[in-house]
Amino acid sequence: MFYLRRLFTQELCPVSQSDLLGCLPHSPHQLQLLCGGFAGAPGLDSLTWLHNLAPCFPLRGEQIQVIHEPQHFYQTLMQRSSQAKKRIVLASLYLGTGKLEHSLVQTLRRSLQAESSLRLNVLLDFTRGTRGVANSKTMLLPLLREFGNQVQFSLYHTPDLRGMTKRLAPPRWNELLGLQHMKVYLIDDAVIISGANLSNDYFTNRQDRYILIEDKPLADFYAQFIERVQEFSLAVSADSTEGLHSSWRILPYEGTKEQFIKLAKERITNFVQEVYQRQLQLRATDSSSSKADTWIFPLLEMGQLGIHHDSVVTKQLLSNCIAGSRLKLATGYFNLTQEYMDTITHKCLAQCSILMAHPNANGFQGAKGPAGGIPAAYTLIAKSFYESLVRRQQEHRVNFFEYEQPGWTYHAKGLWYYLPETPLPSLTLIGSSNFGERSVNRDLETQVCLVTDNKDLRQRLQAEADRLYDKSTTAERQIVQRQVPRWVQAVVRIFRNFF
Repeated sequence: MFYLRRLFTQELCPVSQSDLLGCLPHSPHQLQLLCGGFAGAPGLDSLTWLHNLAPCFPLRGEQIQVIHEPQHFYQTLMQRSSQAKKRIVLASLYLGTGKLEHSLVQTLRRSLQAESSLRLNVLLDFTRGTRGVANSKTMLLPLLREFGNQVQFSLYHTPDLRGMTKRLAPPRWNELLGLQHMKVYLIDDAVIISGANLSNDYFTNRQDRYILIEDKPLADFYAQFIERVQEFSLAVSADSTEGLHSSWRILPYEGTKEQFIKLAKERITNFVQEVYQRQLQLRATDSSSSKADTWIFPLLEMGQLGIHHDSVVTKQLLSNCIAGSRLKLATGYFNLTQEYMDTITHKCLAQCSILMAHPNANGFQGAKGPAGGIPAAYTLIAKSFYESLVRRQQEHRVNFFEYEQPGWTYHAKGLWYYLPETPLPSLTLIGSSNFGERSVNRDLETQVCLVTDNKDLRQRLQAEADRLYDKSTTAERQIVQRQVPRWVQAVVRIFRNFF
């Protein structure tokens, strides 16, 4: 438990491999219990360190469905929601206001009508969810008014938005300080982990990633975790007011920020540690995990609350890549932290392929005002990283690709890891993190680390990666040759941590 507590610290500290393997007081027997057979899976012994860092949910590959298209993602949400019996939990940045979103809300309404025991929990971001006259909040208020205690609707409000900044910062600008960015869609005992929001583009022509996991223990974990976040978020009432959760006493924008952060951090830390300890006790008496061929590690990142977990695991994964391995990393917005870039440059032994949006596939392309310069800003950051690799003679090991498909934008993020001499990935990261400054230091994020020895699942994950890379082209020359306006260069130097 010592290292798990270290992960949830105020500052992200460099951790060596020996620290990871030696800091938890696990005997070989305890480690084997946590692994549930994972340590004995052929070739996966180099990844057993993950069990020291996060709760683990062993299951079988056939319990996982890889979704490829936005339309299929939407259809799955609609179908599963229409058949829900116990619970629907939706955690996202926002809910859109278009025709498809209205249809989703109507599906939720019919399900709540049909099942009086059904409970709907929704967690969105406050600033994004209340932007404009018609917004996420106005979309969901009718459900609150009609179904009362069956619906719990919460808006996460960053503790960094307070005082004069809260009063004066206009919409959109107030979102720079921090957001609820997690994307978890849970229906009964199935969980969809994604980077996609609940809006029209993400249901039609904005490419993302999505996996559906049928596993009650994992669904319980995420349902309880979202409930913990809702405790320190603003509770929306049927009269449209926002107030405190019944178990919470401090508004995020009043009192001392430090006290709010301390208490919120304790809620999350205590929850994760309790789950971790229960799992260790359960493994001692339950032999079912020995049949697993796939293992799910939920990773959390809440930098504004002093919780750095996902970023520690990601950095350790990058630095632990063994010689002869391959790694594919995708991000919708190329703004890797300096620590990630340094790790890829100096400590990662894998052959790396980085996939990002071509400027034409960037959702900000053509936007009015300063937002229109965001694609150029990401180009500048990628160019700087590539030139750094050239100076250190590492450009042969790291390749850049840009996704472009006419009429589509690109938002997929994650990682695929290939052990030496294997054509199929054994590990993937998937979720809301873009591996950037915001993901690590400003927003609430979650992704799962999926490790598998299931050949069919590995083939499906490979097919997923192929579909994305097949719509991309090598980009080193284009990145270097593109002209970046001077004002964008100045903005990046000052405000890089905000986008």
